[in-house]
Amino acid sequence: MEKIAAGFVLFRRASNHLEYLLLQTAYGKNHWSPPKGYVEQGESELDTAYRETLEESGINKSDIKVYEDTKRTLNYMVEDFYWLQIQDACDLAEFKNMQDLLLEYDNFIKKSL
Repeated sequence: MEKIAAGFVLFRRASNHLEYLLLQTAYGKNHWSPPKGYVEQGESELDTAYRETLEESGINKSDIKVYEDTKRTLNYMVEDFYWLQIQDACDLAEFKNMQDLLLEYDNFIKKSL
């Protein structure tokens, strides 16, 4: 049975640019991604995303604005994290599907601000 994971692409405004939160996984020194984790039985994907974000980064639900019309699905423990500008985030993310996701959200967020 396939496991379902959920998470958020988190960003913040920093002076004249946006930064995206990437966490270093415990299972691979070169694997960086936004906070995410597996959906537990009886839990919604949205609740999972909030729970994992709090567990992995300490960021509370009340500090997150969810853009309801932006949902993406990707198929595939944290040791470190960085807030990065989009190009640095893409360079660190390394995998094309994660880079594409970050760029897609960067475009959406900039249009929405």
